[in-house]
Amino acid sequence: MFYKLHFLQHICRQIRLVGLLPYLSLLAWILPLLLFTSGHDSLMAHDEALYAWRARLMFDSGNWITPWERAHHKTPGPYWLIASFYKLFGMSDMSARIPSMIAGIFSLWLVYEIGKIMLCKKLARLAAGILSVEFLWLQYSRLSTPDVPMILLVLLAIWSLIKTELHPKYRYFWSFLAGLSLGLGFLVRSFMIFLPIVALLPYLIGEHRRHHHLSNPILYLGFFVGLTPTCIWLWLSWLHYGNNSFEELLKFVVQLGSEDQNNNGLLFYVWNIPLKSLPWAFFGLLGLVLTLHRPIHRYHLILVGFPLVLFVELSLFTTRFPHYSLCLYPFIALFASVGLNWLGNIYNTGIPPKFPLQKSKKNILTLFAKKNLPRNLSYVFGGLGVLLVVASIAIIRWGGSDIRKYASIGLAMGLGWFILPVVWISRYHFGKKFLTARYWIAGWLIPCWLALATTGSIGLLGDYNPVLKTFLQESAIAPILQSHPIYYVQIDQKTEVLLDFYLSIHPQQVVSISYVPTLSYALIYTNQSPNLSRPHRLVGTVEEYQLIQVLP
Repeated sequence: MFYKLHFLQHICRQIRLVGLLPYLSLLAWILPLLLFTSGHDSLMAHDEALYAWRARLMFDSGNWITPWERAHHKTPGPYWLIASFYKLFGMSDMSARIPSMIAGIFSLWLVYEIGKIMLCKKLARLAAGILSVEFLWLQYSRLSTPDVPMILLVLLAIWSLIKTELHPKYRYFWSFLAGLSLGLGFLVRSFMIFLPIVALLPYLIGEHRRHHHLSNPILYLGFFVGLTPTCIWLWLSWLHYGNNSFEELLKFVVQLGSEDQNNNGLLFYVWNIPLKSLPWAFFGLLGLVLTLHRPIHRYHLILVGFPLVLFVELSLFTTRFPHYSLCLYPFIALFASVGLNWLGNIYNTGIPPKFPLQKSKKNILTLFAKKNLPRNLSYVFGGLGVLLVVASIAIIRWGGSDIRKYASIGLAMGLGWFILPVVWISRYHFGKKFLTARYWIAGWLIPCWLALATTGSIGLLGDYNPVLKTFLQESAIAPILQSHPIYYVQIDQKTEVLLDFYLSIHPQQVVSISYVPTLSYALIYTNQSPNLSRPHRLVGTVEEYQLIQVLP
């Protein structure tokens, strides 16, 4: 009896391990990309440093509601999140970035869960793997910004809505979780959360007769519970600042929606998204066409309707930045998994698979596939790999020190691209039939993983302002900054934000050098030094700035 019980326990442990295997493998895949660094970290100006500094202001002051001199224009969710990690791990660049890293990992798992329901386990796992090697997604998973945490909440809401349909017995729980996620999204990203909410309307309205989400009061209850922290913050802020609390929130959204701050035109995302997600945008477009030809039953208005509506919303929204489109990247990965899997089936058999195509033999995609896309793509990217390797070696040999670090990225990706033609030739010219589509698909993922791992290892994904931070930590400079306030007359806004975060004593702005107290320290532009009317001594130089001490 004892041995039977022990055997059953062993079987249960094996089953649990098998169930956890996809999540553990995805964690092992993404974790090095999130953690590889050159050994140094420094924040990116402007947005990342702003969020990190505002969280530090809350952390240092102990005032998590009204630490500002005037009413703030954003909801405090990201500041609370980052400040909480300051409290747990101390104030540092890495502590500020941990929330986005955790959100990135959980987002990966949710893409797997959503893909498993809509597509299949194989495509879901592939989609999650693709998402982790999309450059912009990985970059923002390593930045102290609210973008990836908000997307995590959106994906959680989508998953919960789907689970509501699959498990009617737990309908109230999943509906509440969906509403709660969207409500908390307002705390994290303010009015920007309404863009994905509107993008869900085709599914919520078009499929209402089937799922009845919009008539479910528990969904609205969850949403209002999620809004509760924001409402409490707004009330406490109103007690301190009056009506300015509401005015600043609304004014900021109106300003974003009415001004094209970067002169990015209506077609900005048409070229920017493919550029920032190469080569996955190509496979994603292919997957989208395939999915449109054979709609996914029950979930077509989520899988296709959500990203298309969101794309239109973002394009019509006047302020356009690359990171505003991040919510589309999980769907690019899902579509790319469909497209890449379709090509993989052609690689295996030489015949285009029926799914997800329609049965018509005259289908344009079927005719297109007869040109043997997998072979041609293998040779094209293999040739590109040769060019990258040759160019990288030439740069390493004769290039300047500033460009050599980029050559290592090209070398890693170029060597990775060799996998594609090697696998194809080995299978079809040397009869290595064990080299199935799994190996060929891996030949697309591995080069991107190697390139991004190299990018992180040389500091390009974590050390954005190394010169300034190194200067602030110099043995001759650090004691001064720790015990004396720094004054500045005119410095660029990005440097100002970085100084706000890195200096333990908040720097002070003055209208001219004459307002700097005697024996105090000031940061000035190097070209200002000869024209100063007051005697001073040079303490140090960093980039285009000089740290001086004003003498009597």
